[in-house]
Amino acid sequence: MRKNLYLIIISFSLVSCYTYQVKKPVDTAIDNNQEFKKSAVIANNAPTQPNNMTGAPQNPYSPQTPVPVNVQEKLTPKKNVRIDVDGKTYKVIVDRWESDSLVAHPVHNPKKILKFHKNQINGEKIAEKRFSQPIADIITVVVYAGIGVLIYSLIR
Repeated sequence: MRKNLYLIIISFSLVSCYTYQVKKPVDTAIDNNQEFKKSAVIANNAPTQPNNMTGAPQNPYSPQTPVPVNVQEKLTPKKNVRIDVDGKTYKVIVDRWESDSLVAHPVHNPKKILKFHKNQINGEKIAEKRFSQPIADIITVVVYAGIGVLIYSLIR
């Protein structure tokens, strides 16, 4: 019984409610297509209008090319992030930018300094450390269940 209790305590000490999450860009192309379909239905119900000079229909909501990610805007000082640099993953805290180079230090080693050029950093895989509510809820439910089992075993 004691070994199981120690194992449970150790496993809870290793669990964290904070996870690294990649911010997903807002997909405006889907929203624009839905708005375009709605406006097309309205236009079909409206009286016919003369076509423009070119004869080709213009789509003001056409899908646009994705906006390139600006690494310097995403990585601001004092942020705890996980970055992908030339295929290798680093968990760092951003210190500052020196022209085009990122100066940072590993999360648990503030004395070590790392420098990366902004072209080396994969902008699509920048993940910020954030609080994860679902993980916190799961941990809470498991702890309450454990307390209930403990009380039941003491009463029995």
